[in-house]
Amino acid sequence: MPADKFFKEIANKTHPNERLVATHCSYCGMQCGMNLRVNTSTNTIIGVEPRYDWPVTLGKMCPKGVTAYQQTNHPDRLLRPLIRDDASTKGTKDGFREASWEEAYSLIVRRFQELQNEHGKDSLSVFSGVSMTNEKCYLTGKFARVALQTRYIDYNGRFCMSSAAAGFMRTFGVDRGSTLPWTDLHETDCLFIAGSNTAECHPTSMFRVWEVQNRGGYLIVADPRETPLARRADIHLDLRPGTDLALANCMVNLIIRNGHADREFVARHTNGFEELAELVSGFTPEYTSEITGVAPEKLIRAADIYGKAPNAVVMFARGIEQQHKGADNVSAYTNMALVTGKIGRPKAGVATFTGQGNGQGGREHGQKADALPGYRKIANPKHVEEVCKVWGIQPEEMPQAGVSAYEMFELMEKKTICGLYLLCSNPAVSAPNLNYVRACLRGLDFMVCTDIYLSESAEFADVVLPTTTWSEDEGTVTNLEGRIIKINKAQEPLGESKPDWQIEVELAERLGRGQYFRHLTSAKAISDEFREATKGGYADYYGATWEKIEQQQGVFWPCPSEEHPGTPHMFLDKKFYHADGKAKLCALPYRPPAEEPCESYPLRLTTGRVVYHYLSGNQTRRIPFLRDMCPEPYVEVHPETAAQYGIAHEEVVRLYTRRGEANYKVKITEAIRKDTVFVPYHFGHEGSVNLLTIAALDPMSRMPEFKACAAQIEKIQEGVAQR
Repeated sequence: MPADKFFKEIANKTHPNERLVATHCSYCGMQCGMNLRVNTSTNTIIGVEPRYDWPVTLGKMCPKGVTAYQQTNHPDRLLRPLIRDDASTKGTKDGFREASWEEAYSLIVRRFQELQNEHGKDSLSVFSGVSMTNEKCYLTGKFARVALQTRYIDYNGRFCMSSAAAGFMRTFGVDRGSTLPWTDLHETDCLFIAGSNTAECHPTSMFRVWEVQNRGGYLIVADPRETPLARRADIHLDLRPGTDLALANCMVNLIIRNGHADREFVARHTNGFEELAELVSGFTPEYTSEITGVAPEKLIRAADIYGKAPNAVVMFARGIEQQHKGADNVSAYTNMALVTGKIGRPKAGVATFTGQGNGQGGREHGQKADALPGYRKIANPKHVEEVCKVWGIQPEEMPQAGVSAYEMFELMEKKTICGLYLLCSNPAVSAPNLNYVRACLRGLDFMVCTDIYLSESAEFADVVLPTTTWSEDEGTVTNLEGRIIKINKAQEPLGESKPDWQIEVELAERLGRGQYFRHLTSAKAISDEFREATKGGYADYYGATWEKIEQQQGVFWPCPSEEHPGTPHMFLDKKFYHADGKAKLCALPYRPPAEEPCESYPLRLTTGRVVYHYLSGNQTRRIPFLRDMCPEPYVEVHPETAAQYGIAHEEVVRLYTRRGEANYKVKITEAIRKDTVFVPYHFGHEGSVNLLTIAALDPMSRMPEFKACAAQIEKIQEGVAQR
């Protein structure tokens, strides 16, 4: 029997007292298809099998996916509400006692109302995440603005996908992370991938990447590190961290200069070509090499390959986006597709690797500081009126736009924000400049956190509410293609844990705003209202019913009616979302990183993921296999750099910047530039690399510059750093 047939039969076979629940992974935007194995006697999840019928990943799963089920019945799960009676223990695991839901709710409502009565409605804030379903993300935005009546809500996608969103909105007039379905990728002729460690961060995409090369196509990778993806690339553009904008401008210059621009497409479907051509003309291979460190001949060959390819896809991830010019980087790389006309058709386009499971849907439906469901804008009175009609409130009741995630911490320091409702996020690990952020959390008058575990951020809370894992509830998420898919419930909530949507509905009732929420008695009821609220918006989900999602193996938005099949390929009619129907080519001057190396801090620090962990590691660091594979953070150092500092492999060193310091074990590798060091960001407390990162914000996306700052290394002798 062929191996693929054998494994498919095994995956679909059930044993006595067992049922399979078709669903998707809880982690990254790939949302790999899986079947959860459930013991029917105990109604608990006992295992997982891949779904070979899922068209995006065809049975592929990564180490995180095959162990994801272990988080649900983990011994660290929070089972009852926790209340802290001693504020002096904030920032630690100490000082909590178990409480009833009624006691916890009563305390939350009393303290929230006291703060708002004394300091105004906007003294409260909501910080949420996008590892939740669309229904929960939608309801969280409504909860903040209708139940709490505060303007201050933002989400952890501000640290993840916000630059992609801002760049796409500026260029296309709409933000969908991929203009084509993932099932097209292996059929293209060239993949140009910038700032993505795809083999570790989205490994179930790799069979499509390899197939491009197997068919004779090309792989071009721009990355400061020689990642597994870069090692297989036809060209590795090994640029300095934070210099992507210069590289992208050079690519466009060479494409135009070598006659690879599609002049007819540009004239009919874009604006701004003349300004762009003039600006990029100065980015010669030689000049760009001085900025980026990439050899001129590599730049020339990469532009020639991409320019000549009949079809090509430009792809990118956090490496280019987590910069203080991340939105510019996105628009600049997108210029490559527009100038060559390689967009708005199958096998060609632009795509971003979404970091979080619902990184796409979670940013579309009201968790962003300035956004409302369907990607509407608070600044647009018509948009506000449309949403208010669904919510049953008057337009004048809608709070104004708030501020971005990091800027909310600044308002906490100023005591403009006194209270925080935190859910599905761990900013005490994931935010930049953590010494500052943790001080802001500690200084809050009152903080509530909902989580499945006692995270590093929950340690700062006054009340911690136990919520459910993804497998204990149902709803939709939107994967990295823009495909709306269905998450299915596999077991009942553990202990006294409740879904986030239920917690918000119950709190709204106690806050005296129950009339706007009490009809939302299930995830399905929320979905029906949510689809109505998106109707007519840029991200229109109205036609994506749960029934259609199941029938079609997902529905691509926009899907404006129940008869509409969805939109796998964007811009097939060559009409973009700007008023004139044209895309905007953006002429973007190069800006260096906010903090360049100097005599005191001569190295460039960059951060990223490893295959065994996810985001802040709150989930994956608890899974035995994943923890064993990568138990602690480390710093990658080039052999010549290590020799310069007199440090050895696996020696513990002190790494520091202007904001903080941390000790790491050294991993000596030739896969890193000599002027650069790398630390994975999945670790908490004193191992978090975000103690060192800089909070320089992108003026458009408000994304912090996680990927580039100036750093220094010191040897440690007898436990004391030598200064």
